Amino acid sequence: MDRSSSINKKTDGDETHRNEEQRVNTNNNDDDDDVKGASTEKTFEGTEVPTWQKQLTVRAFVVSFVLGILFTFIVMKLNLTTGIIPSLNVSAGLLGFFFVKTWTKFLEKSGLLKQPFTRQENTVIQTCVVATSGIAFSGQFSNNLFGMSEIIAKQTTEANNSQNIKNPSLSWMIGFLFVVSFLGLFSVVPLRKIMIIDFKLIYPSGTATAHLINSFHTPRGAKLAKKQVRALGKFFSFSFLWGFFQWFFTSGDGCGFVNFPTFGLKAYDNRFYFDFSATYVGVGMICPYLINVSLLIGAILSWGIMWPLIWNRKGDWFSAEYKSSSLHSLQGYRVFIAIAMILGDGLYNFIKVLGRTMYGLYNQFQEKKAKLVLPVDNHSTSPSNTPALSYDDQIRTRLFLKDQIPTWIAITGYLTIAAISTATLPHIFPPLKWYYIIVIYIFAPALAFCNAYGCGLTDWSLASTYGKLAIFVIGAWAGASHGGVLAGLAACGVMMNIVSTASDLTQDFKTGYMTLASPRSMFISQIIGTAMGCVISPCVFWLLYKAFHDIGIEGSKYPAPYASVYRNMAILGVEGVSALPKNCLTLCYVFFIGAVAINGIRDAVGKKWSRFIPLPMAMAIPFYIGGYFTIDMCVGSLILFVWEKIDKAKADAFGPAVASGLICGDGIWTLPSSILALLGVNPPICMKFLSGKANARVDAFLAG
Repeated sequence: MDRSSSINKKTDGDETHRNEEQRVNTNNNDDDDDVKGASTEKTFEGTEVPTWQKQLTVRAFVVSFVLGILFTFIVMKLNLTTGIIPSLNVSAGLLGFFFVKTWTKFLEKSGLLKQPFTRQENTVIQTCVVATSGIAFSGQFSNNLFGMSEIIAKQTTEANNSQNIKNPSLSWMIGFLFVVSFLGLFSVVPLRKIMIIDFKLIYPSGTATAHLINSFHTPRGAKLAKKQVRALGKFFSFSFLWGFFQWFFTSGDGCGFVNFPTFGLKAYDNRFYFDFSATYVGVGMICPYLINVSLLIGAILSWGIMWPLIWNRKGDWFSAEYKSSSLHSLQGYRVFIAIAMILGDGLYNFIKVLGRTMYGLYNQFQEKKAKLVLPVDNHSTSPSNTPALSYDDQIRTRLFLKDQIPTWIAITGYLTIAAISTATLPHIFPPLKWYYIIVIYIFAPALAFCNAYGCGLTDWSLASTYGKLAIFVIGAWAGASHGGVLAGLAACGVMMNIVSTASDLTQDFKTGYMTLASPRSMFISQIIGTAMGCVISPCVFWLLYKAFHDIGIEGSKYPAPYASVYRNMAILGVEGVSALPKNCLTLCYVFFIGAVAINGIRDAVGKKWSRFIPLPMAMAIPFYIGGYFTIDMCVGSLILFVWEKIDKAKADAFGPAVASGLICGDGIWTLPSSILALLGVNPPICMKFLSGKANARVDAFLAG
């Protein structure tokens, strides 16, 4: 999907949210030194900065653990439904602030408070929570890992033999995550000074999060944060209770509000309806308007126009004997045209971001040669030929360079984990040979650096693109007869973990730089959060996997759409395009080129007009899934649009909190609903919608 410096998104692995800096500036106009020229650090002048050891508190990690579980359920649910994941940084920061502030207030009144709650500790919490829930994304449970399963393999007719199948198991998933999830952290640690101090990369999400945390710890910001948390709590309660209410009407397949034929039964058959999901109404309030409109355009183009036309060609383009869910029938067009658009968009933006990265690096080194590097250490250039540092930058630079993480620790950590991983992974995935893994680990640090640098420039993580690259390269190398599909999917998981955690850590370093949190506390917090995620995420997935037996099946509550997409990518990489139905390849070429062309036009016309041109990646998502969730998201956009017209200041200040409450409440309902399913407690009522003729036949049958 499109990327500007103010939007960060994860669809098919890339995060989606509205410009957070705009929200933060609304909340804290006084503290934005970059815009107003005021000094943030002078606001905190006289406030002691705790040592890195004191920034890592027991209460911080207790709160992080609780919030990590909450957000993991949310991310996992979103992954298993549509794959669109909004940024939860605002929610993590708000709830972390609320819980610890409440804790410390209670202790202060009782005279037991030993350490006040600081913005550095708040940064540690936010970092740990995002690292924990981030494993639910980078672990690719609903994509490549679940794509290995027999459930997904049965939905294809190719490469569904035993050597290309690996069913989920709690033990191997936890082991897999522990041996691959830390490599990305160690790969970019030696580059933290270059990224943050020398190159002065923006990292818009990290910067926005820092502004948010800084604002919370001023009197005005703390007062607003309490109001935001109160709003979040109200809509959390409403969303949770609404999910509970809907559960009573879902006793069978096709029952409940989620199947309400809002626009009629014909539209419902083509997956156009409002499914009353509080989650996706909230997601729509967070995502930019352009993303929501692009999703709607994609849904209309595919399910409203293309699929009905192609279905009418059955018997000519494909055999009428096949069901629409067969890859040799309509499903083949749905899956592979969506893949073509995803790959076209990904390739274009990969080349664009890589080009910007190389150009930026070239300019940085040219400036260094011209002795224009910031004076950040004893070997820096003389003040006469260097730009003067602001007061804030002087304070931040000095403290950022104070607590160094020795390079030898990073190198030793990377080599040690890589060696353990190389020895372990072939036992988990036999087709993934040790020499494939070594090749991945040789190139991974360079790719992690490119991803972290590109993310600093554009705020766009290309983790999913690197993962797809690994699918095709390793899958083709292994070959169809040697488990190439399983090898490609496993390699995707390895690569995505490395490059995703690398960009996440550098974002955290930027946040820590701007809140005076020590790089050591950031690194340790990320490690602890990652370790939590390596246990929590598989357990949450396993709970859902065991509770809902139709998980991964098209049309079910948790269809895991990207599991089929990723498996079919692996099949395509290993076996080629011979299995595609008639004219499918031609349409794939058209949409691949179209995705590239649309992105090119968007960049050519500039920001003024590009906001009216849809995003190819967003358009591709409903091609396979359907348009029902896009209706929810557009409703969320409409609510926010009307709110902004009525009272823009309140909408900017409380919109993210309301959206987060809707997402969190409905997301956490997943836990009790899973437990009820495991206990065999079924809803008492089935609410189903029938046409008048069908209803008459049912009445006649019952009367007879």
